[in-house]
Amino acid sequence: MAGKTLINIEKPQTQTVDSVKALLAWKGRASDPLPSFIEMGKGDNRLVLILSNKKDCFYVTTARECSCPARSWHPGQRCKHQRRYFPEEIAATKSPAAIRQLNQGAWHGHNGPVIEDEVRPAKAAGVA
Repeated sequence: MAGKTLINIEKPQTQTVDSVKALLAWKGRASDPLPSFIEMGKGDNRLVLILSNKKDCFYVTTARECSCPARSWHPGQRCKHQRRYFPEEIAATKSPAAIRQLNQGAWHGHNGPVIEDEVRPAKAAGVA
């Protein structure tokens, strides 16, 4: 097994239950009952194997990618597996500009933007 890539972190692929059972046997861990998730690695090389709801495969999830179908349907968004097992990455990925700020009075919600009082043209005296 030395020198062979078992799980590719850059482009994870869903693993079969049999392959995860073989991995657990190699690590000396029990595979009956199947664990709901398995964490491997540390730091940037950390990944989590997550048992699917149908219990027919394991999704491979890293901080940047996931092999679940939802990740394919919504590219550029984090799936529920990433949000659950990599919550610390959420704060790091959002820039301050991406965080929605409260409306600072620039728009009042009617027909146009708010014009500040000092910018608003003065009404002519005696004109109705």
